[in-house]
Amino acid sequence: LDRCMESLRNAGFEVKSYVVPPGEESKSGQTYLELLNFLAEIPLTRSDALVALGGGVVGDLTGFAAATYLRGIKVIQVPTTLLAAVDSSVGGKTAINLPAGKNLAGAFHQPALVCQDARLLDSLPEDVWQDGMAEVIKYGCIADAALFELLQDREAAENRMEGIIQRCVAIKKKFVEEDELDTGVRQLLNFGHTIGHAIEKATDFAVSHGRAVAKGMAMMSDLSAEQGWCSRETAEQITSLLRMYDFDLTVAQPGKILYDICMADKKRKGNYIDIVVPEGIGKCRLQRLTTEELGELLCER
Repeated sequence: LDRCMESLRNAGFEVKSYVVPPGEESKSGQTYLELLNFLAEIPLTRSDALVALGGGVVGDLTGFAAATYLRGIKVIQVPTTLLAAVDSSVGGKTAINLPAGKNLAGAFHQPALVCQDARLLDSLPEDVWQDGMAEVIKYGCIADAALFELLQDREAAENRMEGIIQRCVAIKKKFVEEDELDTGVRQLLNFGHTIGHAIEKATDFAVSHGRAVAKGMAMMSDLSAEQGWCSRETAEQITSLLRMYDFDLTVAQPGKILYDICMADKKRKGNYIDIVVPEGIGKCRLQRLTTEELGELLCER
C-alpha cells in the first residue's frame, strides 16, 4: 500500500487510503456504507477514481462503491491474489454480501484498468495461493483442455504462473465480451460456484471461496456422471486434479441445507436454475433444472 500510494503521489495525484479487514465479513452492507461515507467526507468527485489494491473481497467492495458513489466513478483493479488476478478483477462484476446469501447486492461496473503484476503474488501464503488454483483449474475444465493437461505437472505449472494467468484472463475476456451481463455463455464461468457459494454461506465463510468452489466442482462433476451428462472418467479426471493441488473435497453440509441456500442464489430464475455441468475436459454446458429437480439431486446425497 505504501509503495502504491508513493507511486501515485509521485505522478501528481492526491491520495487517500481506506483499509478493510481481510475476509468475507468486509463485503457487508455496513462496510460498504462506511466506505461511501469516507469518500463523501474527502470529498471525492466524479473526476476522481478508486484503486482496489487487494484480493477479491477488496476488488468486489471497491468496485461496487465505485459503481454507486456519485452514480458511478472510475475504478482501477490491482489484484494481489491469484484468485483476483485470474477471475474477480476482470469482467466488471462488483458486489457485497447480504445475510441471505453471497453477492446479492451489486452492479456491473467495468474497471478503467486492470494492473496485473505476477510479482505481487510471490509473497502469498500457501493457503491463499491454493484458493486461486481452484479458479485456474476451473478454466481448464470449462474451456482449455491444454491448460488442464499442463496443470497435471504441478511443479511445471507453478514455474509458469505468469503465462497461466494470461491464459485464464484471455478466457474470461472472451466470455465477458460475448456476454457482458451474464445472461448466456458467461454463466459457464460459474462452474462449481452455485454449490460453492452455498458451502461458503453454510459455514459462515469459514470455508474460503476457492476451497468451496473446488468442492462445488467435484460435487457437480460427480452429479453429472451420475446423471449421464458426462462420463465417469471425466468426473474422475477433475476430482483427481483437484486432489493433486491438495483440495479437501468432502462436503460436511447435508444436501437439504445447501439446497435451501441455493434457492436464494442470484442465478435462480423463477422456478428454475441453470447449473454448469462438464461434458468433457475443456468443455462445459448449461443444464437447466427446475428447483424441484435440483432439490432431488442435492437432497439425495
